[in-house]
Amino acid sequence: MIGRLTGTLSDKNPPQVLVDCHGVGYEVDVPMSTFYNLPGVGEKVSLLTHFVVREDAQVLYGFGSAPEREAFRQLIKISGVGPRTALAVLSGMSVGDIAQAVTAQDASRLVKVPGIGKKTAERLLLELKGKIGADLGLAGAAPASDAQADILQALVALGYSDKEASASLKALPKDVGVSEGIKLALRALAK
Repeated sequence: MIGRLTGTLSDKNPPQVLVDCHGVGYEVDVPMSTFYNLPGVGEKVSLLTHFVVREDAQVLYGFGSAPEREAFRQLIKISGVGPRTALAVLSGMSVGDIAQAVTAQDASRLVKVPGIGKKTAERLLLELKGKIGADLGLAGAAPASDAQADILQALVALGYSDKEASASLKALPKDVGVSEGIKLALRALAK
């Protein structure tokens, strides 16, 4: 329904932000990994979103990257794991860390997340096996550096699909800066 918000960041109050989109303010719950990477209040922001409608509420969840949103969607499919728990997992671990924990079947890494006990961690590992890293390609598709993550986010904000943006990242040199990387990726995408 609402796939992405682009507007002015009006307020930051963890874990919620207020994004003003042409006079309409959207309250968006974000994981702390996204929250820490947000620009300052009054600056332009773009978030990928997931809209949840419940009997008693309608809540919009926002993410700084496509892999975060996909991991969130996989987590909430698991019985007994709601959006709040999924946000807690994404706030406590990166998508790459989650993929590594699932691949290694390492429950001890998930137990460190507040609100995740041993039984829940084991259920997460069981349910996510073969989904995170395999179906989503999260283990290999996670950007190698902060610069690549910023380039990916910029390309998605410019309207390219997650698949196109990720494919253009593969052709970039590993040590490329953000501005130069965006230029190179745009040239590659224009062909």
